[in-house]
Amino acid sequence: MKGIILAGGAGSRLYPLTRVASKQLQPVYDKPMVYYPLTTLVEGGVREFCLISTPQDLPRFQQLLGDGNQWGLSIEYREQARPEGIAQAFLIADSFIGKDAVTLILGDNVFYGGESFQRAFREFERGAVIFGYHVHDPERYGVVEFDAHGLAISIEEKPTQPKSNYAVPGLYLFDNEVVNITRALKPSPRGELEITDVNMAYLRRGRLKVYRLNRGFAWLDAGTSSSLHEASAYVQTIEKRQGVKIGCPEEAAFRQGFLSLDRMKSLTDSMPKCEYRNYLLQVIEEARHLPAEPA
Repeated sequence: MKGIILAGGAGSRLYPLTRVASKQLQPVYDKPMVYYPLTTLVEGGVREFCLISTPQDLPRFQQLLGDGNQWGLSIEYREQARPEGIAQAFLIADSFIGKDAVTLILGDNVFYGGESFQRAFREFERGAVIFGYHVHDPERYGVVEFDAHGLAISIEEKPTQPKSNYAVPGLYLFDNEVVNITRALKPSPRGELEITDVNMAYLRRGRLKVYRLNRGFAWLDAGTSSSLHEASAYVQTIEKRQGVKIGCPEEAAFRQGFLSLDRMKSLTDSMPKCEYRNYLLQVIEEARHLPAEPA
């Protein structure tokens, strides 16, 4: 499965921060925001990536992430000249997707906790997979409606009267048919190719699966100044309490077997002295003395 990170948009809700750098390059505690969605997909076993952003921001992402080889990954880049909906990403990345399945993650979404994502990646075969996350303000999101048996029966984009409290977070898994489905879409009244319309196309075909995320799972949308601060505070609290880092691509790539211990040690040694480097040295030291974690 290939992975798309959609990191475009004007970032107007974070103005004037976005005059300095793209929204997805803003810090969430101790790491650039884009590290978090990248790590989420690496933890799901994704190794080939396409990052989509604006023409003016792409050089900064390339400077930060490079071609991904340092993590045992492959990262390509595509321009989104104008934001015309999340689903537009599948058309922009058509040649990257090829004949493979694809997962798309929004560049300003931070996820933590549980095994739901990893299980979804392992079990995926065909169709589409989305997730449902219980929120108190579902009218801000795409909302999933379930029947008495817990099966999804509808999805509405930002409904005035939500039919459930389950919002759809910004992570989606699709088989290769997603490209043709997107090509057949008509823009919504706001002129965008809506991801909800893609999901509904799969639902009508009986090929949409929805995983409901448990209460121990955290989904943080860092698209506003307040939510950016809240996400940073959350990450800081977890990292200091548990002694682990959230959104660390080096560690995720190592645990997936994309990066050998020797390569990670070489990569870490090239970093300046800082808390991030110290953490990776700790991971390396533990890996040398502890048996591998069970799969």
